[in-house]
Amino acid sequence: MRIDKVLEEKGFGSRKVVKRLFQRKVVLVNGEAVVDGSFNVEERLHRVTVAGEEIRGFTHIYLMMNKPNGVVTAITDATRKTVLDLVKKEDKTVDVYPVGRLDRDTEGLLLLTDNGQLGYQLLIPDKKVSKTYEVTTKEPLETEDVDKFARGIIFIGGETCKPAHLELLDEHRARLTISEGKFHQVKKMFLAVGKKVVHLKRTAMGPLELDPGLGLGDYRPLSDTELALLKPYFTYKGG
Repeated sequence: MRIDKVLEEKGFGSRKVVKRLFQRKVVLVNGEAVVDGSFNVEERLHRVTVAGEEIRGFTHIYLMMNKPNGVVTAITDATRKTVLDLVKKEDKTVDVYPVGRLDRDTEGLLLLTDNGQLGYQLLIPDKKVSKTYEVTTKEPLETEDVDKFARGIIFIGGETCKPAHLELLDEHRARLTISEGKFHQVKKMFLAVGKKVVHLKRTAMGPLELDPGLGLGDYRPLSDTELALLKPYFTYKGG
């Protein structure tokens, strides 16, 4: 949550009054003065004080899900089950949403949160947040495919993907890491080298890795250690 919103909700005054607190440099986050109200704070990561008074009660929801095949990555859908339908009412708020998307037939790591600023930071191209997938193909994979992905796959029509890291696991399985999120990108990249993807699973997003103990359709809150890995994405413009 934006720190200025936190202070308004905690009764420190109107937006104008709160702005003056930043100007006076009496708002500290982890002991350092913050002058930009857009600072994204999380109680599990940040200690917020105003003129020496500690502020509590501004935590968000962060859920790691192992998305199953056949479920759509959406908040609502008129005909199909969504990832939010898999989350119990007591584990979510009306603001919880999936960060990014996985195709309906793609499995694996999905982050759900009500922290919109964090979700935005994880998705904007400037951050170059990597995503890693385990891929199974119908046709055999070849060593030259590694070089093709490293150079940047070109789709039919001329659109070029950024260089990607492809690691061959066996004749039909590979691990792919990309730093962008074009529509159906992974499947289209493999089709460009003559391989059809028959199974796709996301195993990592940035520093966050899928818990191997999570069954398909299961979810759990992020641990403090996992949330700390996302701390670089709690950013702001001020100094």
